[in-house]
Amino acid sequence: MSRILLIEDHEHLAWLIAKGLMGAGIAVDIVDRGSAAWSAIAQVEYQGMVLDRGLPDGDGLQLLQRLRQADIGIPCLILTARDALHDRVQGLEAGADDYLAKPFAMEELVARTRALLRRPAASQPLQPACGDLTLSPESSVMHCGQQSIALAPAELQIMLALVQKQGNVVRRSQMEAAGWGLSDAVTPNALDVALHRLRRKLATIGSHMQIVNIRGLGYAIREDELAE
Repeated sequence: MSRILLIEDHEHLAWLIAKGLMGAGIAVDIVDRGSAAWSAIAQVEYQGMVLDRGLPDGDGLQLLQRLRQADIGIPCLILTARDALHDRVQGLEAGADDYLAKPFAMEELVARTRALLRRPAASQPLQPACGDLTLSPESSVMHCGQQSIALAPAELQIMLALVQKQGNVVRRSQMEAAGWGLSDAVTPNALDVALHRLRRKLATIGSHMQIVNIRGLGYAIREDELAE
């Protein structure tokens, strides 16, 4: 399931948007400030974001420009009451992929969000790889040579978090956020169960990569030192 970040400070509107998107099979995390959005994006690999321009801590375009300057290419739909031509141009030039003015029809927002999710983030490879592993996010499949295996949504997001770090440590909290987002309640052992299943799947497809526990720090994916 795709997961997006909704940055909207109007609580009731945010709830309505989230309800509409979740009804279309899109998971949603909600934050109401640009600072909270930046923190969320640092923890979760979102496939897109819906951004309100009028936020309590500044213009949403400032957040978007900061993301683009950091080479974070997460696809972005700007949602705003500002519908003048120069506002739309300003938003697109700041790095937005689409622009929808309030008020809007929920059906159009859902359609535009689905279209947004079909656009890969500019800074991310289409098939992230590490060692003998390749991930196909579109089909939720993990490959090793000629072997492949399907991944559950949370498993895919956890593997993406590990693979994109290329052997560096990913904190446990980051992995939980990647797998289940910021809005979902996570049981204490959910990550351990997911890691157990992923290790079994790595063995099933004959990968030399393993998920290792770096005690006190988190986890990393690294090549098995015993592999030939």
